[in-house]
Amino acid sequence: MEIRKVAVIGAGDMGHGIAELFAVNGFDVNLMDKFPDMLEKGKGRIAASVAKLVERGKITQDVGKAALSRLSYFGDMAKAVEGADIIVEAVPESLNLKKSVFKEASENAPSEAIYASNTSNIRITDLAEAVPRPERMVGMHFFNPPMVMKLVEVIPGAKTDPAVEDQVAEVCGKLGRTAVKVLRDSPGFIVNRLNAADTLLFCLILDKGVATPAEVDAYFKSQGLPMGPYELTDYVGIDIAADQLSYFAGVLSPEYGKGTTFGRMVKEGKLGKKTGKGFYDWSTGRAAIPSATPTERVTTMDLFALEINEGVKLIEEGVAKPDDVEKGMVLGMNRPFGPISVAKDLTNAEVKSKLDELATKFDCKIFAPAHAIQEGKLRDAIEGRLSPAAAPQAKVEAKAAAVQGAPKAGGAILLERLEGGVAKIVLNRPKYNTINGEVLDGLDRIITEVWSDPDIRVVVVTGEGTIFSSGADLGQFFSNQVAFMEFNRRGERIMRRLTELPKLTISVMKGYALGGGLELAASCDIRLATEDVQMGFPEVARGIVPGWSGTQRIPRLIGLTRAASLVLTSERINGQKAVEIGLATKLIPQGDPDEYALKYAAELAQSQAPVAVMLAKRLLNKGAEVPSDVGLEMEAEAQGILFGTEDIKEGVSAFLAKRKPEFKGK
Repeated sequence: MEIRKVAVIGAGDMGHGIAELFAVNGFDVNLMDKFPDMLEKGKGRIAASVAKLVERGKITQDVGKAALSRLSYFGDMAKAVEGADIIVEAVPESLNLKKSVFKEASENAPSEAIYASNTSNIRITDLAEAVPRPERMVGMHFFNPPMVMKLVEVIPGAKTDPAVEDQVAEVCGKLGRTAVKVLRDSPGFIVNRLNAADTLLFCLILDKGVATPAEVDAYFKSQGLPMGPYELTDYVGIDIAADQLSYFAGVLSPEYGKGTTFGRMVKEGKLGKKTGKGFYDWSTGRAAIPSATPTERVTTMDLFALEINEGVKLIEEGVAKPDDVEKGMVLGMNRPFGPISVAKDLTNAEVKSKLDELATKFDCKIFAPAHAIQEGKLRDAIEGRLSPAAAPQAKVEAKAAAVQGAPKAGGAILLERLEGGVAKIVLNRPKYNTINGEVLDGLDRIITEVWSDPDIRVVVVTGEGTIFSSGADLGQFFSNQVAFMEFNRRGERIMRRLTELPKLTISVMKGYALGGGLELAASCDIRLATEDVQMGFPEVARGIVPGWSGTQRIPRLIGLTRAASLVLTSERINGQKAVEIGLATKLIPQGDPDEYALKYAAELAQSQAPVAVMLAKRLLNKGAEVPSDVGLEMEAEAQGILFGTEDIKEGVSAFLAKRKPEFKGK
């Protein structure tokens, strides 16, 4: 069954956004709410949002008009679900309310309809009790606002047909969203399960008088967050946080009920922005936060440890794979990194020590180390090697255990093998193709893969889209100076390996080639550049230095004086200037830069002798590092080696016969 018609039940903050998302992406949508005022408000918010998308150039006016024409509005459930292929529930987070919605919908919907709940915490298995065909029930958890956030958690109930889960994940792709499949139904799924531990911590901080909301918020803002945790809770609603903890206390562990401050504030009617008063006064529409000194009693490491702990529990319980825990927190919380990345830079002992400290300080078993961390197996858990035997409390399905070690499709860097002896390495982190640890690991792996491959003669290094790379991703987590230093050392070693790769390498500098991106491009033999590319080293203006060979390799390419100007002033130059000073080899003419580079690479792959290229590269790279007489001796030895190859005979023969050579790399 192809999904074409969607019924969205509930026109509130989430419901109207979900309806708009479906409509903008070509689905026919019925938006239903039993409250006329709420329905009318949702309609107006959709119209305003579509108009803003058109104004900002995100969609065309025709697309906007078509989206609005696909939307219909209903106050009657029977009419709303008539002919619907999928029914998405987006009503408030109440088990009884949601079950009543699904019961009424199922009495009027087609028998083959899929039932999807946007619940953020409630088990799908419990909701499925309300429909006659529980195999057609699935969780489809969008994040707020749905038109902006790229993640959707797809959750199966105990009886969900895997084909239904797959179909809903496919629909997410059509909406331009990343679907993270939760392996097993569990309260809070991935993102909110991790968030619940943070929420409990912030409640207990107030219960025990550790610090004031203003002191805690001042600390987290000093760490670069736009909002502190209490301001954010006020903004979302203290009742939401209280309800989450209450639900988890009933279905997951009574320990979640230990916090009392949030529940007390709800009883007092202090819900945050929606009532004008919460932790702060919102009477002006913005939080009036009193001036406060950032606390030293709460740190980011507290949150990191709790999130790592909950992530490991999900892995132990067979609820999620490590990659999906990471992806969920990055996309669902709009963060530069998730708990798995943080854990990779910490020792098991560091995490365990912090968790033991928190569990004792707040007298809360939720904060105690997960089984794998207790056993010193944090690394096994986050790298997908955890055996179910290591976590006896987990009920891990065989299917989930098999999937945990599966390689990830695609990735942050890709290798494409093309015809004619050409391969293409693509940085695949659009829009700016920044370089993080995953990219470095992938590049290292790809270099090893192509190193001895006789079918590859020329390698083109480029970026997905219109940008080569704007440099290193400095949003990554580094626990200390040594960790940051080692990240740079790793990058240096990998750039050196690319320089020494026994293939002819070509970089395609387009859009931006900045910082680490420029160092990557400079590690290639031939550097092609578009005329309008922006190149430079912004590091010194950010308080650091080029860390992946920029201060060493660039002076050798363009001379110390020009290199000093680029590095010390953070100056940016275009492609024309780069060619003039020798930083770029040649300009790319108007047109598709990658297409030009691949055509150029194909020509070189057929015209240059592979063994000669390999030895010439060694002479060029190593010759600059040794005395000239040693370099000349190396050159003579290389000639002696080449004299015995089949390629030299073919090269001479082809020259005398005035034909193109057919080198075999032998």
